Formats: sequence, structure tokens, C-alpha cells
Amino acid sequence: MLNVLSGVGLPVAIVIFLASAVAVVFLGTYLAKYGDALASLTGLGRMFVGSILVALATSLPEVSNNITAVRIDNPELALGDVLGSNMFNMLILAVVALLFGGKRFVQRVAPEQGYLIVLAALLTGMAVLFALFKSGVSVWQVGISSIIVLVCYLIGMWIVYNRRPSGADDENADANGITLRRAWIMFILVSLGVIVSGVLLAQSVDRIAHVTGVSSGVLGILAVALVTSMPEISATFAAARLGAADLGFAGVYGSCVFNITILAYADFFYRKGVVVNSAEPEHYIAGVIALGLIVWGGLLLWGRNRLPQPVTVSALALMLMVTVAGAIWVAMLGAPNT
Repeated sequence: MLNVLSGVGLPVAIVIFLASAVAVVFLGTYLAKYGDALASLTGLGRMFVGSILVALATSLPEVSNNITAVRIDNPELALGDVLGSNMFNMLILAVVALLFGGKRFVQRVAPEQGYLIVLAALLTGMAVLFALFKSGVSVWQVGISSIIVLVCYLIGMWIVYNRRPSGADDENADANGITLRRAWIMFILVSLGVIVSGVLLAQSVDRIAHVTGVSSGVLGILAVALVTSMPEISATFAAARLGAADLGFAGVYGSCVFNITILAYADFFYRKGVVVNSAEPEHYIAGVIALGLIVWGGLLLWGRNRLPQPVTVSALALMLMVTVAGAIWVAMLGAPNT
């Protein structure tokens, strides 16, 4: 894929990065809106809607960004975006839960979400392990690790679908007067806008990394991952305001699950090896922190009726602090040498 920003200066690259970031946030909000409308019109439960439709809608920036990143020969950026996004997703969950009642928010989440949490932890852990062992085995130039991830994703989501709660949680679901035809048209149009914005986002970050000397992995984990997680922020806050904790919770964890599969999709476009084999120390840090926070969130769900409010709030606050500390660690590790 042609990198249209290969010759631009740093100021132009920064302006394009900021503009594409604003576009991703703005369009991602509407992706979540129309994706949720489609979900309501189909009659599926909120857990499955959140883990499939909302997660897919809010993860489109990562899809376009990561495919573009590997096509311009920057797999470190793609890997950093995915693992950083999973880390920031858990930050989003902690902040929303703290703002919307702490224990009360967690108690409104169906216990069946545990299957989705296990799948998110499994795939994130697999990504870290595959990056650590760096297997070169491939099938038609696609890493065997990517194929394993996709198979596990399909099996895992089949289990999630069959274990989803009944439709009772959708009694208050509302498509806000949007027709099915309009929802599909707007969803597709906004999706195209997100893809274009994601392409420019990846190319601008690649140029910034090249000019400044900052690691692409660090920029992927911090700058790009934070920006491409903005749709998850808006969707999760919107779900919490509606009292649909299940939808927001499933959207965050479903995004974590889908993000790992993006590495597998990107591998189909990368012709110089396996994407996860490009991991640097900052990627392992982000991956391990993301995995720990995913499991930590699962423990909170498991103990939602056992833990008192102060303990739940403290645990959520700890998730927030660990994410911030991890981001600082990654920034310090990837700072350019002077």
C-alpha cells in the first residue's frame, strides 16, 4: 500500500495525526450508535450484541490502522496498537464502573459474561506467548499462530453465543426510531469513513516515529491505541447512562477479544514474516498488563455479590493506576536515545 505521507515533514504529520484522530473518535461514536441500533432491531441479547456488533464497530479503527501498518512495513505499530488497546480498554471499564456506582455497576453484569472474559484472557495470553516464542511456521505465508488464534476465536464466540443470557435484558432496548434500512446504510457509510481515517492515522504515526526516532511500538501502544480506543469510551459511557451495564461490559471485553484477531487478519497482509514475531520489550509489558487487568476484571465479576463496596471501588481504582503506571513504563522504555 502506498504511503502518501512518506515525504511530509513533522508538523504536517502531526496535523494529519490529530485530524485523523478526531475523525476516528467522531465516526466511532456513530458506529457504536448505528451498530447498537442494528443489534436492537435484530433482537439479539445485549451480551452477544456487545461482544460482536458493538465490539466490531468500535474496533474498526484498529482494523484499518493495523492492516495499513503492516502494509507500510511497520508491524511493531500494529502489535502495539492491539496490545495497548486491550490495556486501555480495561482502563475504560474501570473508569466507567467507578463513575456509575462501583459495585452496583458490576452487579448488573450477567455472570455469563465470564465466558467472554475467559476468551479475552486466553487470546491475549496466546498473543504474548506467540510473540515470546516467535514461531516461524506458516501456511501460505500466514503464521500458524494467526490460524490458531482465529480458530480459538470462532470456537470461543460459539460458546459465548450458546451461553448468552436470555433476552430479558433487552426489555428497555430502543433503536431510537431508526429503521433497519437506515441503520445498515449509515453503518456502512460511517465504517468507510473510519477505514480511511485509520489509514491516515497509521501513516502519520509511522512518519512521526521515523522523524522523531520514537519507537513505533511505543507510539502504537500510547498514541494510536488511546485514540483508536475512543469509540469504546463513548460506547461504554453511553451504555452505562442507559443502565445497560451488560452491553458496555460486553463491548469492552468483546473488543479485547476481537483486537487479538486483528493481528491474525493483519498477518494475511504482511509478507515479511509473522506480525507477532516483531514484538519488542514494550509489547510484552503492554500484553502482560492487559492480561492481568482482564483477569482482574473477571475476579471482580466473580465476587460482585461477595465483595463490599469499598473493596470493589479499591480494586477498580487499582486497575486504573496499573494502566497509568504501565503507560509511563512503556513511554520511558521507548524514549529516543540522545
